[in-house]
Amino acid sequence: MSASSAFNDEKGGSSSVGEPEYGHDPASGGIFSSDYKRHDDLKEMLDSNKDSLKLEAMKRIVAMIARGKNASDLFPAVVKNVACKNIEVKKLVYVYLVRYAEEQQDLALLSISTFQRGLKDPNQLIRASALRVLSSIRVTIIVPIMMLAIKEAASDMSPYVRKTAAHAIPKLYSLDPEQKDQLIEVIEKLLADKTTLVAGSVVMAFEEVCPERIDLIHKNYRKLCNLLIDVEEWGQVVIINMLTRYARTQFLNPNINESLLEEGGGGDKTFYGSDEDEDEDEEEENEKKVEAAALAKRKPYVMDPDHRLLLRNTKPLLQSRNAAVVMAVAQLYFHLAPKAEVGVIAKALVRLLRSHSEVQYVVLQNVATMTIKRRGMFEPYLKSFYIRSTDPTQIKILKLEVLTNLANETNISTILREFQTYIKSMDKDFVAATIQAIGRCATNIGEVRDTCLNGLVQLLSNRDELVVAESVVVIKKLLQMQPEKHSDIIKHMAKLTDNIQVPMARASILWLIGEYCEHVPKIAPDVLRKMAKSFTSEEDIVKLQIINLAAKLYLTNSKQTKLLTQYVLNLAKYDQNYDIRDRARFIRQLIVPTEKSGALSKYAKKLFLALKPAPVLESPFKDRDHFQLGSLSHLLNAKAGGYQELPDWPEAAPDPSVRNVEVPEWTKCSSREKRKEKKVEKPFYSDSEGESGPTESADSESDSASISESGSGSEVSGTASESEESGEGSESEDEEEDEEEKEREKKKKKKREFKKPVQESASEQSSGEDDRKQERKIKQRKSDSESESDDDESASESSQSESEDSESEAEVKKKKKAAESKPPSKPVKKENKKEKKEMSLLDLDDFEPAPSPQVTPVNAFLSNSLVTDLEGLSLSDSVLSPATIAPSSTLKSFELLHRITGEGLSVEYCFSRQPFSPDANMVAVQMQFTNNSTSDTKNIHMEDVKLQSGMRVKEFPEIELLPAGEAASAVMGIDYCDSTQAANFQLCTHARKFFVSIQPPVGELMRPIFLTENEFKKEQGQLMGMNEITEKLTLDVKCRNEHAIVQRVTTAAHLSRVPCGSDKECRFAGRTVTSSSLVLVTVATKEEGAAQLMVNCEKMVIGTMLVKDILLALTQ
Repeated sequence: MSASSAFNDEKGGSSSVGEPEYGHDPASGGIFSSDYKRHDDLKEMLDSNKDSLKLEAMKRIVAMIARGKNASDLFPAVVKNVACKNIEVKKLVYVYLVRYAEEQQDLALLSISTFQRGLKDPNQLIRASALRVLSSIRVTIIVPIMMLAIKEAASDMSPYVRKTAAHAIPKLYSLDPEQKDQLIEVIEKLLADKTTLVAGSVVMAFEEVCPERIDLIHKNYRKLCNLLIDVEEWGQVVIINMLTRYARTQFLNPNINESLLEEGGGGDKTFYGSDEDEDEDEEEENEKKVEAAALAKRKPYVMDPDHRLLLRNTKPLLQSRNAAVVMAVAQLYFHLAPKAEVGVIAKALVRLLRSHSEVQYVVLQNVATMTIKRRGMFEPYLKSFYIRSTDPTQIKILKLEVLTNLANETNISTILREFQTYIKSMDKDFVAATIQAIGRCATNIGEVRDTCLNGLVQLLSNRDELVVAESVVVIKKLLQMQPEKHSDIIKHMAKLTDNIQVPMARASILWLIGEYCEHVPKIAPDVLRKMAKSFTSEEDIVKLQIINLAAKLYLTNSKQTKLLTQYVLNLAKYDQNYDIRDRARFIRQLIVPTEKSGALSKYAKKLFLALKPAPVLESPFKDRDHFQLGSLSHLLNAKAGGYQELPDWPEAAPDPSVRNVEVPEWTKCSSREKRKEKKVEKPFYSDSEGESGPTESADSESDSASISESGSGSEVSGTASESEESGEGSESEDEEEDEEEKEREKKKKKKREFKKPVQESASEQSSGEDDRKQERKIKQRKSDSESESDDDESASESSQSESEDSESEAEVKKKKKAAESKPPSKPVKKENKKEKKEMSLLDLDDFEPAPSPQVTPVNAFLSNSLVTDLEGLSLSDSVLSPATIAPSSTLKSFELLHRITGEGLSVEYCFSRQPFSPDANMVAVQMQFTNNSTSDTKNIHMEDVKLQSGMRVKEFPEIELLPAGEAASAVMGIDYCDSTQAANFQLCTHARKFFVSIQPPVGELMRPIFLTENEFKKEQGQLMGMNEITEKLTLDVKCRNEHAIVQRVTTAAHLSRVPCGSDKECRFAGRTVTSSSLVLVTVATKEEGAAQLMVNCEKMVIGTMLVKDILLALTQ
């Protein structure tokens, strides 16, 4: 490198404070010559044996590069240190080499063996940097070495190195496109990677190298959808854009039914044309009617679950802080979502309008395109598009475009008031655009055409010539629609020819007068006279219109204008502009017939005075949506390099099974012990998530996390598997491991206990929760077998009058009260006491809940057949006793306080499903206190209630005395605000305080309501789209009949049965207790135990959690 060029390079950059500007020229003398020494100084430092000096030198060199200074002459000195042992130095050397390897290729090639050694370095950062430098050396001779390095890095242990390998793939491809096949293999391998770090980079490589190979995406589609939320922002943009194109090739158009119905309507008309044979016509007509009826009955379009997965997993990204991510999700929804769901993007895009003007410009371009097709979704945000005085002109014009697109009969008055203000602006381009916008509003909305015309005519008296000129041009277009009504406006405009000097405006006035000269027969010749005077000084565009005006007047009023026309044509004949000369010759031959003139002159009047169609004022964004929104091509309205067309929707849905991934064996294990053993192999995100359950959005994850942490009785065992699968929180996993060990020990104990006498085992069962489950299973089997024979009975009973229903309800209530008041039998109690005395410290983890009298004795009174009969009834009253809707045998009991923790006091609770009389918005929680100690317990009450915001608690009345061995019950109410957050409080006695928490399963946050079948369908139709979650499942063998399904769903959730005409469907309805949001559940059964579960809920979080609970109930 020459000294002079280096000097110039250095001179350009600004130096830091206190650092003199050094020159390279030795002749410059003085301080400037010291730069040689400074670089020598750096070289000496790099050659020294001390790592600290090398590190200092490298820091200074990298700082020079960062300031934009040229450090390429240090390349030989730096490259020597690539083999340095010090990791910090090595990292900085690699940073330098990535910058200059391309310029100094020969020197870089000398160190290639060192880079290859770097690829084997134990430090992942060095391995990645070595690969980065290697891929920066753009020499074809090392392509095989690069290829080998990329392949090795692709299977590296470190995700960071794999990410770097993905970055290197496009570099190698651009250097040697013949390597494409080998690179595709690497891309395929990296696409299967489960880490978020790699996902974005490998999709970028896929887009650069082989975007047409959609088959590589099939197996990884669900995984990419599930990883999306955790990928870094620019990776999210790339993945979303790729998945948009993928979805357009793999799924059906969600708005297809609308187009089908239109086609069906058109098809009906064709048969009217055939009159050959009446009988045939009748047959055809009948066929058509049948087809039309079939089309009308056609089931609504069913979205592919993978299509829904993509929409569900991208929606939370609308809250991203990165504008590009929000824009990417918006274009995905615009191109892929059903019309009813596209609206969600409007709010996010409006939020971006508060950003920098560059972001606003891009967003408004896209909004302008969207408003043409989907005007409705931006109408609520009309005021967000009002123009601020501080907006740049380009932003103002785009906002005007959006406002014009959004204009309709209801909001036009508001928009026109805004436009009136904008006309007073100092920004002339903006004013001109506003006047054009008024013109467009007038053409689109007939009701305001006259108002707009009058407003524009008032503008003609404006002092600003540009405003007047633009108004004239717009008025000309509007008058073409109904000129006969507006001859007075044409007269008014004719007077303006004296004042207006803007050529376009003058030309427009002359065209109008010429076109409608019959409406202003007295004024037109006078205007021509004035124009003939100033013809020579006019602009070319005006001259052409003067000639046109002369010709039209000659044809309609030749007496007055014959001489004038000849004068104008003579002036034009010798004009400097050849266009004007040609026009004059052509018109003379056409309108002034001579012997030489041809046959055309006969038609002169038809040619000049033909009716001309009114111009259609259209948005410049009208056809832009064939470009993918958010792309550079869309912004420029021209195809940019590297743009990939958005594919058309397929006619028939391609095979969805290509996206199915084989589920590893461990997910099929039913017992938790087996799953625990295999847990280590489980990745952070499971591939099967797409199939197994709905993926939750960011806000519902917190809810599910809180469920999984609850330590209440059997609820834990229900939700533990979920928390394992979603990989949330190591703490909850640790707790679960402890619980699993306890459960194992329980099971061992139970095996021993089964050998004890029958009486003892009976008392144990009443207190042991797992045993109670077994008992319930046996009863379910009994009721299943009985239900088949009782189906007819329940059907007939369901049609009985309401009075009978209320009687049976009253009976159940009485029996329930009797059961609650009746204490457990005394001999059992004694045995329990004996056992407690024998209990040693080793038995401490035998955490078995105490007997709960209100749950078990009810079964003694309620015969199974009665239970099943009650279940089959369709209840008309919304506040009926839940005992009739969900028999009390299905109520789960949870442990609140264990007898050992509570020092003899044990507390159980259950959600009684009764209305809580003091406050209808609260869930009733029934608590059972049992004093297992030898002394009395006094003053049992609540203190220090800690709740999430919005939640409320109605405390149970204080229990003043609970004698030893006695039990008491109390009811408290909790308003959970439709969330599954726990209510935490202290349970206090006269001696101690215990911290406890009550967390509800989502199914207990509802109350049943009665709907007819039609009401159910109507409500369901209004809760489509994002409010609908559909899951496919295989029913448990014991749950294949209608009765079992009803029992399990009503056990999982407090809902009532909705009558249904089909025996293949079970429908349930309810409302959430606090907000009365509707919850609708449909279970549709198919052959061989296959079924589909659909939940429609106004609250998506509740819907998502409810789906999980019901799925669990039906499949286990």
